[in-house]
Amino acid sequence: MRHRTSVPSRAGAPPPVPTARRSRTHLRVTSVGSVTTALLTDQYELTMVDAALKDGTADRRCVFEVFSRRLPDGRRYGVAAGLGRFLTALTEFRFGDDEIGFLRDRNVIDEGTARWLADYRFTGDVRAYREGEVFFPNSPVLQVEGTFAEAVVLETLALSVFNADSAIAGAAARMVSAADGRPLAEMGSRRTGEWNAVAAARAAYIAGFGATSNLEAGRTWGIPTMGTAAHAFTLLHDSEEAAFRSQLDALGDGTTLLVDTYDIEAAVETAVRLTDGRLGAVRIDSGDLPSVVASVRAQLDRLGATATKITVTNDLDEYTIAALRAAPVDSYGVGTSVVSGSGHPAAGMVFKLVAHQTPSGDEWVPVAKKSADKASTGGRKEAGRRLRNGIATAEVVLTSGRVGPDERPLLVPVVEHGEVDPAFLGVAGVEAARAHHERAKAELPADASRIGRGDPAIPTLVI
Repeated sequence: MRHRTSVPSRAGAPPPVPTARRSRTHLRVTSVGSVTTALLTDQYELTMVDAALKDGTADRRCVFEVFSRRLPDGRRYGVAAGLGRFLTALTEFRFGDDEIGFLRDRNVIDEGTARWLADYRFTGDVRAYREGEVFFPNSPVLQVEGTFAEAVVLETLALSVFNADSAIAGAAARMVSAADGRPLAEMGSRRTGEWNAVAAARAAYIAGFGATSNLEAGRTWGIPTMGTAAHAFTLLHDSEEAAFRSQLDALGDGTTLLVDTYDIEAAVETAVRLTDGRLGAVRIDSGDLPSVVASVRAQLDRLGATATKITVTNDLDEYTIAALRAAPVDSYGVGTSVVSGSGHPAAGMVFKLVAHQTPSGDEWVPVAKKSADKASTGGRKEAGRRLRNGIATAEVVLTSGRVGPDERPLLVPVVEHGEVDPAFLGVAGVEAARAHHERAKAELPADASRIGRGDPAIPTLVI
């Protein structure tokens, strides 16, 4: 099997999207000096490996699980996002001379551990909730099995991806529900880190957003892109009419004109006149949106531009979108709130050891924390969504046994013996995740889409 290698186009860039193939993609990457994700981690993971190699426990077979003890306050369900990004990062997780030299210089590892890291490749198995799946407290959204050493070093990588992406996808899903079928575009790149913005656009798209303003997200993940002009373009010109004429000449009558730089009523009149009523849309980015939108809709209709649509922006979140449900808004652009998880920038996920083999390898031993407020449940889990007439009634997490006939299995293999299933990677993986999210969300009871605070939509039964 051919091994994939990738070199970023510039320092700090993520790797190019893997090309989906029918055969699985092996994790070994032999190209030293190409992009690596191995140091996107915390120091204690390497010091644990160092100690475990010394005391002989490094090769003990283990199972780790990623789960959330609770949903963000008031949320009724979560959305599992980031799987494709995690698997892509896993293919680039290896230690070259530069990384090992850095760790030696900091006295993080000794020479024996350096030799082990130089040969590192993940050879274990990973099962996961499909990307786009909904989840609930204690859902084992990711399950990593391998030796202690090869699995524990993935903790920070897994959590940094799943916590951020799932938080954004969960917030985006609520906004999609609030929009009630009207399109949403993600436009929050200027409100987060430059590469976080690409991941955020991906997560929002999986959860139902229709487009992004971020061009790298379009290139990397195949997400539709959108955008026309900002207030600066209007201010550049000697008059608003001159700015509108320029944009129309460049982009055609179907473009969207930003009408709130000066006087909205005058701008709408100018926009309709210049296009003989054929203008595609107007965008409103300020003011008391319900009243402004109603006024603009009435003016457009009065001027004969009945097909011209109205899109609104201006610091929207799920609550303001819901408040606009009765207004004649055709689409929304959302920035800060979606890329920040709408007040919950992390999904609260943890990565815990739940089982390990005995030294002889003859049996598995369940292990769990007993902390008062951070207790976990030991043992490798199975998980299923209990359905009645196609509607979810419970999340069933099994510590023994198999998923029942009235339960949809939730964990699927994504890495087997160190080989990644390419179906979860790249543009095809994103489209599959988006489609799966739509199906999974449709199984939830009706009150799961309520925006107001509430308990999880279904209970989690740990059996």
